[in-house]
Amino acid sequence: MNEFIKEFINYLSTEKKMSQNSQDAYRRDILEFSRIIQEKQNLDLDEASKTEVVAHMLQLKNTGKSSATVNRKAASLRAFYNFMTEKNYISENPAVNIKSPKIERKSIEYLTVDEIDMLLSIPDGSIKGLRDKAILELLYATGIRVSEIVEMNVVDVNLRMGFVTCTGEHGKARIIPMGRPCRAAVEEYIYEVRPKFIKKSEDADSPNALFLNFSGKRLTRQGLWKMLKEYAKSVGIENRLTPQILRNSFAVHMIQNGADIKSLQELLGHEDISATQIYLSVAKNRIKEVYDKSHPRA
Repeated sequence: MNEFIKEFINYLSTEKKMSQNSQDAYRRDILEFSRIIQEKQNLDLDEASKTEVVAHMLQLKNTGKSSATVNRKAASLRAFYNFMTEKNYISENPAVNIKSPKIERKSIEYLTVDEIDMLLSIPDGSIKGLRDKAILELLYATGIRVSEIVEMNVVDVNLRMGFVTCTGEHGKARIIPMGRPCRAAVEEYIYEVRPKFIKKSEDADSPNALFLNFSGKRLTRQGLWKMLKEYAKSVGIENRLTPQILRNSFAVHMIQNGADIKSLQELLGHEDISATQIYLSVAKNRIKEVYDKSHPRA
C-alpha cells in the first residue's frame, strides 16, 4: 500500500480515533482512486490534479453509483488531500471545492411499535435466545450502529446507572441510557449467559467483548446480521429488518414521542444535525395523518 495512505490511515487511527470500519472505508476509496489514476494516467497520488478527481467522480456517477456513494468517496479524497497539504506533501488540495451531487432523500424505513414488540418477544429462554434478546433490546433501546454493538466491551455497560458508553465513528464517546426492559435483558445475559459462552474460547479478546458467539469469540457483523434475519423471518418482516432499520425505528419513535432534535443528535452520534433532521419528516407526516383522521373539517 502507498506510504501516503499508510500514514493517513495511521493519522485517522491515532489522532482522529476513528473506528476500524471508518478507516477501512477511507482506505478503500483512496486505493480505488490511486489504482485508477495509475492505470489511466500513470500518476501517483501526490501528482493528481483537480481534473483527475472530477473525472473520477463523473465516472462513478456514470457507472450508476448512488449520490450518497459518490459524496462519500469525494469526502474521502478531500480528507486525504487535506492531510497531504497540511503535511506539505502537496501544495494544493485537488479535491477541494468539488461539487457533490444532490442526494435524493428516500422515505425512511422503520418498524411500528407493534412490530418491535413482536420482534422482541420472539427469542426464547435458551442461552442463544437470551443473548439475542439482549442484543435486540440494546439495538432498539439505544439506536447504536451495528459496528458499535459488536465492538462494545463489558466495561462499556453500567448496569447500576442504566447506561452504555459508546465510541462512535469519529472517536467521540457518548453515554446512552437503557430502558428497564433492555437493562434487565442485558443484566441477565452478562451474569447468566455470557459465562457459558466465554468458557468455550481461549481467544484473547473474549474476556473484553460484550457479545460472544458459540465459539466464545466476539460476535461479528455477519453473525449479527444472520441472527436478525432469522428473527425477521419468524415475524414475516425479513425484507424490512436491518440494523439500520432498527436504528431508524429508535429515532422515529423518539421523535414521535416528543424527543427534541438536539438530544436525538447526541444519542445517535451524528456530527451534522442535518443527518438527524431527516427523521422530522416522519413526525410531520404522522401529525398530518392524525389531523386528517381526527379533525371534523380535515
